[in-house]
Amino acid sequence: MRDLPSEEKPREKAKKYGIEVLSNTELVALLFRTGKKNQSVMELSRNLVKQFSNFERIQDLRYASLASLSGVGEAKALSLLAALELGKRIYLKQEELPFKIIDTKTVYDYCKSFLEGETQEKFFCLFLDTQNHVLAKKILFVGTVDHSTVHARDIFREAMLNNASKIICVHNHPSGKAFPSSEDIVFTKKIVKIGKMIGIFVIDHVIIGRNEFYSFLEHGRMDES
Repeated sequence: MRDLPSEEKPREKAKKYGIEVLSNTELVALLFRTGKKNQSVMELSRNLVKQFSNFERIQDLRYASLASLSGVGEAKALSLLAALELGKRIYLKQEELPFKIIDTKTVYDYCKSFLEGETQEKFFCLFLDTQNHVLAKKILFVGTVDHSTVHARDIFREAMLNNASKIICVHNHPSGKAFPSSEDIVFTKKIVKIGKMIGIFVIDHVIIGRNEFYSFLEHGRMDES
């Protein structure tokens, strides 16, 4: 980057015109700071951006796979992942709790930004008051792409801690298909039954896929015996 005119260097451009004028390549170069032997930081950043037809999908990379890319390594991978995580948290902050669940689409819109594209299955619950305002959310399980174990006692303990009257369960299918598995159906029946017994009602179980979702409530499956 030393060979670039001063006004074309990402750092100088950002200071003079604002960070928003920088391209994806220049933003990555700012994070990386240095290149590698025989490759400038701009070349390294440009090559990384070119590897992704949709650069937004870089957020799906995990540390190990990113760090293994040529010229990236541990420090650069962590810097990039930290920047992506900050951006995600700022975005999600716009949906500050408590907010009200209007319908299943509200659940999907809230959850898809951090569940779509995940390579691991994540199960969490939204804990609601009597007016369907979300009091809290809690991730209860993170597993592999083909295994999930969630205990009912963990769900209802969190509900009690948050003084919740209702629960919406949510999890993703890394395959991208939102249709419930036989295990999903059995599990949903179980927690609905327990909820009715103790007076904390599980009102829906939403599965997030890729650009799709499945609601047990919308499909009339919350009262199956």
